[in-house]
Amino acid sequence: MTAGLPSAGAALPFLEALTSNSVTAFARIVTGVRPDWRGAEPSARQRVYFANHASHGDFVLIWSVLPKELRDRTRPVAGADYWRKGKLRRFLGDDVFKAVLIERLPENRTEDPIAQMAAALDAGDSLILFPEGTRNMTDAPLLPFKSGLYNLARLRPGVELIPTWIDNISRVLPKGEFLPLPLLCSVTFGAPLHLGEGEERTQFLDRSREALLALGRRASGPMGQEAGKVPNKEAGHAV
Repeated sequence: MTAGLPSAGAALPFLEALTSNSVTAFARIVTGVRPDWRGAEPSARQRVYFANHASHGDFVLIWSVLPKELRDRTRPVAGADYWRKGKLRRFLGDDVFKAVLIERLPENRTEDPIAQMAAALDAGDSLILFPEGTRNMTDAPLLPFKSGLYNLARLRPGVELIPTWIDNISRVLPKGEFLPLPLLCSVTFGAPLHLGEGEERTQFLDRSREALLALGRRASGPMGQEAGKVPNKEAGHAV
């Protein structure tokens, strides 16, 4: 073996780590993104970070601002049809992000999406989830939430649910574009939620959606993150 080079057996983990660090650094350089921990602090506790969804770059921003020890155990939930298209996307989705890949069309499914997510939690990982179920291409700040967040909260009630607001990403990576534009973004983490005892599905989803909307209003308001400003909390930003 040549000195200084990884062995064949170590080549893939080496490439995964190198790509992970490169993606993280690139996301931060292009967007200037910093974490704004408002209602929670970085923690090794198991969590589901549920966020607004406007582009394929959404989970990359959340993932990139987590401290490395949390990032290594946090898996995005993403569409299998997108992340299994081509060798590069498959490598990123499967080997770098360790994504839980969901078939969005029911007729193509061989596994239950909720069971896939529950299995990832049972393995000790946290998740990044978009409860709108699809990218929001409307003028509304949030689409109605699908039932997945409720079903997951009911099955694994001990897991913290963290509302996570992404600001400006739809302009950084517009629909149909592959390369991002250099604009400042923010990722704001709110206070954890849990399913209340006896809380019905609609009530829980409405409460969770309102918590995320309120976080977005605070993050974009005069006392919060505004375009061109850097959040005042930069905890856990090591690559």
